[in-house]
Amino acid sequence: MEAMDKGLSSYLNEIPVFDVHEHHMPEMLSNPRVGLIQLLEESYCAWAKRRPYPLPNEPPFDLKSSVSGRGSWKDIAGFVVESGANAFVRNMIRSLAELYDLGEPGITEQNWTRLDEEIRRNHADTNWNAVVLGRAGIKTVVSDPYQDPLLDIRKVLGSRYYSVLRINAFAVGWHPDSRDHNGNSAQELLARLGLEPSSYDEYREALSTVVSCLPSRNKVGLKNALAYDRSLNFDDLDEDAARRAWGQRNPDEHEKKAFGDCVVDTLCRLAGERGIPFQMHMGSALISGSRPLNAVGLIERNPRTRFLLMHLGYPWSGELLGMAFVYRNIWIDLSWSWLLSPSQFVHSLHEAIDVLPDESRMMVGGDTWHVEETYGAITAARRLIASVLDDKVKSGYFLRADAERLGRKILWENGEAFFGLCS
Repeated sequence: MEAMDKGLSSYLNEIPVFDVHEHHMPEMLSNPRVGLIQLLEESYCAWAKRRPYPLPNEPPFDLKSSVSGRGSWKDIAGFVVESGANAFVRNMIRSLAELYDLGEPGITEQNWTRLDEEIRRNHADTNWNAVVLGRAGIKTVVSDPYQDPLLDIRKVLGSRYYSVLRINAFAVGWHPDSRDHNGNSAQELLARLGLEPSSYDEYREALSTVVSCLPSRNKVGLKNALAYDRSLNFDDLDEDAARRAWGQRNPDEHEKKAFGDCVVDTLCRLAGERGIPFQMHMGSALISGSRPLNAVGLIERNPRTRFLLMHLGYPWSGELLGMAFVYRNIWIDLSWSWLLSPSQFVHSLHEAIDVLPDESRMMVGGDTWHVEETYGAITAARRLIASVLDDKVKSGYFLRADAERLGRKILWENGEAFFGLCS
């Protein structure tokens, strides 16, 4: 096998990253209790053990670690040994090995207690997060602080940060007691904005005020993560059924869907009118309803809205790329897909380069909670993108200069332009 062009890899490693998707939140980043077991359980490593979101017939889960203190080697081995082949776990082991100088063995029974102590010491240091993001070459971060959708994260985490507003609560806001899967109530969020709608029509009007508040809170877009709550099919808009849902503690399923359909459609229209990006989770989640094609109607009805469709739609990456070729209001967030399956990501990135209509369409993010996992995600992205671009050059698909230009766009320029934050 021909060796990869080290010059291309080195070039891409020097490019700053515009990270379009994280879940950095102060309650997790600024937590001195975090040690090794907490990093594992509050990361995608935990997904190897259990889903962090419930299926319709299951009670809610809590992402936060269930282990107090440092735990035991048995707790750690449950991840690094029993699930040690899983890509999420491999990413975290590689990240910790680099950040904490563990060497080739990675996390072992002999070094895990020392590693735990160093992690706790670093998480008690207010500079640690910035140090790790700096080592990863991340210049700007767009976060989704879903535990408080209205949070101005820039005021809390600093000038590196912007955020999006997750809309899930508004799509299930038919009653004060109704909440999304993160526990957020639309009625409570609206009250914080000085709004107390007393009818369905007033509620729909209030959504305009929600969108208007984004700039004052350093929010650069809306985020639809409803694939964890319901199907991504927002078609067959039924305004009458949506009205019937208003004020009911337990509307029927058709009324719930109709309410969410109308709210999401309204928010997409407002985003299009005001030039605001609209992120949407696709793939995985409630897998029976999260395939990309389910959202075609919503995308067709809102041609002025710039949709950033996430995670390569795994396991329907080809389907998502086909949509992005047909609908020119679609951009692709590659985040998370290479953490789930590096091999599938390589295949899909080759296909994306072939299919997408122009070079502005792809961008990257870590989609993580703690900076150690962020570091691993972004360094892995650089490595895999470099590998694919190198293959394209070696095959004669394009020249080294083309590869450098596209890599620079994916890692930095596209995200900066898409969110309107060009320096």
